[in-house]
Amino acid sequence: MNEAPVVLGINRTQDASVCLMQGSRLLWAIQKERLTRRKHHWGKVGDFRDHYGPRLPWPERPIDVVVECFSSDLEAGNLALYEDELTASLRLAPDCRRARISHHLAHVYSVFHPSPFRDAAVMIVDGQGSPVSELTEHWGGAAYVPGDWREVASFYRADRERVLCIDKQVWNRDDARLVGLGMFYFLLTQTVFPGEGNEGKVMGLAPHGNARVLGLPPLDVEAGQVSIPAPWRAILHERERFRYGQPGTAFDDCANLAAAGQRAFEDALLEVARWLHAQTGLPRLCFAGGTALNCSANERLLRETPFREVFIPPAPSDAGTALGCAMYGLAELCHESPAFRWTRDDLGPAPSRQDIEAALLDRDDVKVDYLPGLDALSSHMLDLLRNNRVLGLLQGASEFGPRALGHRSILADPRRAAMRDWINARVKQREWFRPLAPVVLEERAPAYFDLPGPSPFMQFAAPVRPQMAARVPAITHVDGTARLQTVGPDGDPLLRRLLGGFEARTGVPILLNTSFNGKDEPIVETPREALAAFRQMPLHALSMPPFLVTKRIEPELPA
Repeated sequence: MNEAPVVLGINRTQDASVCLMQGSRLLWAIQKERLTRRKHHWGKVGDFRDHYGPRLPWPERPIDVVVECFSSDLEAGNLALYEDELTASLRLAPDCRRARISHHLAHVYSVFHPSPFRDAAVMIVDGQGSPVSELTEHWGGAAYVPGDWREVASFYRADRERVLCIDKQVWNRDDARLVGLGMFYFLLTQTVFPGEGNEGKVMGLAPHGNARVLGLPPLDVEAGQVSIPAPWRAILHERERFRYGQPGTAFDDCANLAAAGQRAFEDALLEVARWLHAQTGLPRLCFAGGTALNCSANERLLRETPFREVFIPPAPSDAGTALGCAMYGLAELCHESPAFRWTRDDLGPAPSRQDIEAALLDRDDVKVDYLPGLDALSSHMLDLLRNNRVLGLLQGASEFGPRALGHRSILADPRRAAMRDWINARVKQREWFRPLAPVVLEERAPAYFDLPGPSPFMQFAAPVRPQMAARVPAITHVDGTARLQTVGPDGDPLLRRLLGGFEARTGVPILLNTSFNGKDEPIVETPREALAAFRQMPLHALSMPPFLVTKRIEPELPA
């Protein structure tokens, strides 16, 4: 392994991120926002000097390969400055191999190559990627459109030997004629919830509305190309009418627009996927780009298209392209077939025992119990969970992507509907309609959820079986679904113990699981950040194995 090439992948755009591999062994991958504490933080000159270089564990040997990707933002105009910074901040091998790849190609390498499939159709759908003039893949249509047009969707067939671009949808940069599924959902989100990264709010609000009330048409879809009809373009400009929470704005109007938009998005996505299946004839689909975080649509991809299997990575948005860059470097510049598979998501640099102990030194307001061994720790955690307490959990390496999957999580009892409302209002300080997710033992999931197969990355919203919904109201959304995470026999040992123990004590093999972060903040990364968040939130305990932290003055219990 010491002779394997060290490969660095860099995403320079939205949700900026870096990924370091040595051969096929992924050393770590992390988003910039986890270091700067600014959500969706974009890549900028100075990132390696100020953030990545000082804060991440770099190998002793030099870096052999560097692969970067940009999008269509202005950062690509600062290439000379980026070059100077890399040279000054990193230890590069004298013969370091370098590449820059276009945005959707980086997405492809982030989703297909770490997937379990030998071959697959690949669908990349986001807001906008690279200009046509900067594509680093062969696409036959590039000769027929101006170079400043931008990719908004790309379609491929891929196997372990090659990636073939079948087609793209491109946008001519006419702001009056926005096209594509990613742009549509972005416009929908900006109409109801202005700002960055609020698409999940639309998805959570949609089941509270009626998709038919506004009388809006479906999106126009032809051979993988999606355009936005005039009635949609008109209504998405009525932002005063639909801006959530503003005086005079009716909740029903917001919910109805969200419902109509979610339905139009899902139906168009399925039509595009069926077209792609017809083009490739392949039974497996890899899906990435920001739209692949829409777990309600993802569940329909599984049920209502000819694809028998669908793989969506934990970080399908721009953050994942850093891993895609690293995989590209290994495959195309080192000519090594990547063996890394995305079977788990704890890819960040793990804190040391010393880091945890140092964070707990200043502890006048908290009580710290040392509980070596998972059995003792999980037993104490289960006592708290069963008695209506809400716990923070930080363990091991952090998740790479927007989902908390048990390493940076808040856990609670799913059996009380009031628990969801209390966590939304008091802990997360967010909108009341937002759903909270379940984590469940994989082997027990079919008894509670109607989903064909495991869901380890919380990427599918599955129907909760009607006879079970009353047992777990805190994780059952208003439409009867839940965005579940399954934990298999080889999954996280502490989560397995907690879920098995909770079932033994309550009969329910499920816990409520939401991300460990405060309002408008990224998920906590370090023990110090976890302890600070614990102190600010009305959480009752914080588990940082082998320590369990409680407050000397306990917060009120959920109603």
